[in-house]
Amino acid sequence: MSKVTVVGAGNVGATCANVLAFNEVADEVVMLDIKEGVSEGKTMDMMQTAQLLGFDSVLKGVTNDYSQSADSDVVVITSGLPRKPGMTREELIGVNAGIVKSVAESILKFSPNAILVVVSNPMDTMTYLSLKTLGLPKNRIIGMGGALDSSRFKYRLTEALDCNANEVEGIVIGGHGDKTMIPLTRFATYKGFPVSNFLSAERLEKVAADTMVGGATLTGLLGTSAWYAPGAAAASVVESIIHNQKKMITCSVLLEGEYGQNDLCIGVPVILGKNGVEEIIELPLNADEKAKFEASAAAVHKTNAALKEVGAL
Repeated sequence: MSKVTVVGAGNVGATCANVLAFNEVADEVVMLDIKEGVSEGKTMDMMQTAQLLGFDSVLKGVTNDYSQSADSDVVVITSGLPRKPGMTREELIGVNAGIVKSVAESILKFSPNAILVVVSNPMDTMTYLSLKTLGLPKNRIIGMGGALDSSRFKYRLTEALDCNANEVEGIVIGGHGDKTMIPLTRFATYKGFPVSNFLSAERLEKVAADTMVGGATLTGLLGTSAWYAPGAAAASVVESIIHNQKKMITCSVLLEGEYGQNDLCIGVPVILGKNGVEEIIELPLNADEKAKFEASAAAVHKTNAALKEVGAL
């Protein structure tokens, strides 16, 4: 029997739990929040769609009772403050570092073998914090951001190509930030053919630029962080792990020499299976892509340094 816990019943966490249940990724999905009644109410609402949508997964909402998360196979951590318009992910670091660390420690008391999927922002830094403070092997701590960024890239490619969304492939690497992510247009394909066969260099540049501000664009429109795609992206990471799908998904993971980087969690393509990160895939980057990745890595290192400044490390 498989079990997933989602910590945080905000928009992203609730969407993730809903997608997990609807797709029957796990037999049981627990959603936990500190605010009384929110998890219980949202999961009750979701369970009242089970007969309408035809899913068999069981959803359970709890308020601040980590014992209910016991024996979870995967735990998704969405807790923390969301971005407000004009706010950078990095500005969240002081508050969210304390929240994520406390949540992860509480989870591991009851699910010592769980694989952690970190969604909280700044995501790369929160993943690094979890890795440094929890003592877990690196394959069990995974940052979700690249899965979302790649999905946004594929959306923009689909828009430019005016094609079926399921026939486009694209990958984004680097930090999960407006200025640090790297949409790899050179590797993007439409039905197996390079998208450069169909789109001009100028249009591809616009696709990449629109992808990079994807989160900020939505925050400006909505007045808060997006949730449908982030929640679904987190659920897709969980599904590859729970069902041992061995999908290649960009995730923030610890690099130890890969891509010329060390002591850094940043987005790169990985194979996700029952053990979490099964393999890190090293892409043959050209000189321009390498330079962008090094700049992105430097930016994430700088954000990580703030963890010491706020006393989180």
